[in-house]
Amino acid sequence: MNPDEQTEAPLDQVQEIALGLFARSEAFLIGLLRPWNAYQLIIALGVFAVAHVLAAILKPRVYEWMRGLEGLPKWQMRLLVIMHRRLRMILFVLIIWLIVAIMLEVTWPSRSYILGVIADLATAWLFIVFATRLIANGFLRAAVRYGAWAWVTLTILGLTGDAQTVLDSFALSVGETRISVWLVLQAAVTLGLLIFVARFLATTTSARIRRNDEISPSMQVLAIKFLQVVLYGTAFFYGLKLVGVDLTGLAVLSGAIGVGLGFGLQKVVSNLVSGIIILLDKSIKPGDVISLGETFGWIEALGARYVSVVTRDGKEYLIPNEDLITGQVVNWSHSNEFVRLDIYFGTAYQDDPHRVRRIAIDAAAGVTRVLAFKPPVCHIVGFGDSSVDYILRFWISDPTGGLTNIRGNVYLALWDAFRENDISFPYPQREVKVLDGSVLRTTSERALPE
Repeated sequence: MNPDEQTEAPLDQVQEIALGLFARSEAFLIGLLRPWNAYQLIIALGVFAVAHVLAAILKPRVYEWMRGLEGLPKWQMRLLVIMHRRLRMILFVLIIWLIVAIMLEVTWPSRSYILGVIADLATAWLFIVFATRLIANGFLRAAVRYGAWAWVTLTILGLTGDAQTVLDSFALSVGETRISVWLVLQAAVTLGLLIFVARFLATTTSARIRRNDEISPSMQVLAIKFLQVVLYGTAFFYGLKLVGVDLTGLAVLSGAIGVGLGFGLQKVVSNLVSGIIILLDKSIKPGDVISLGETFGWIEALGARYVSVVTRDGKEYLIPNEDLITGQVVNWSHSNEFVRLDIYFGTAYQDDPHRVRRIAIDAAAGVTRVLAFKPPVCHIVGFGDSSVDYILRFWISDPTGGLTNIRGNVYLALWDAFRENDISFPYPQREVKVLDGSVLRTTSERALPE
């Protein structure tokens, strides 16, 4: 078959289906001239009007009732909000099904057929509205909702076969593979459902893994990432297989991806591998306090490409995993939570060093967060030009609480203790020697003319 014949065949099918639909529509419109068919449409319009009036009356009262509810779970409140917004449709479905049930009892089924179809459509549309609320993304939720409405409408009206034929007639042949609009829609729906199931399973399992205290934080992250890759990968390839896509053709694509990874995605792959290494060797885990360059903070989350570090001032740094592998990282809480801090100070030469050391140790020990079972120590580190220099060392067990603030508190404690015990902080001292023959003159004397 030449290309012209391939193009004309789908057009002939579409034209044939269009003529058939036109004939069925014409027969339906002619059928509306029958009294009972027209009455059913009038009854449906009346039911809609009644539902509209009832919804206008009940909505304010239902809203006030909802505002008075307290202590309900979040999902129940969301359900009530959706029901409040769709109250007119809910009332319409309830009333029309009641009328259909009454008419089936008192008259022939043919005289309530159209009402039954309308009731089926309204019920299906209402169910789709509630079901699609589970989708968080607004655009995806709207796409799924309108697509489901269209498909349910075609199914109830008995037009799915014609619609499938039309969609399958528009196709593109690539070698031995035939890709039609119907195949693309099937693939999109199937993959969407499988990915939704995979996401639900991943979220549920991840929550259980995080609640397991027997698994270390780094292994929790590794297990969650591995689980997500397996579930999403299985959903993708199994969805393609269900649709009928030949997976052997992906070998060429995988080769192209490998070339792309080799040239353009080196950093991305390096960060991914570095992230796996970090999770396996447990050198960094969520909650650790680290320093990298001028960045000091605690690990908020471990990602596939980066590590989230939150500082004391609320800034969140996204540090690539490769930098944590290749750079020098200070992990303040790697093997334990104990951290030793050092501060330096000096006192005047006339103060007794033994007494200064004892007062400094007592002052630091009285500061909150300084550990008592690892008592502070104080040592002389040198004799300066103007002071005797000391180092005061103390331990804390909560570096996430900050380091600058605890240093500042210890300095304040030293200040108060030294002032109370008459220990002075010296000013810089300089010795000036006047040479023989030099003349000292004040500033005012230099300003006078000779």
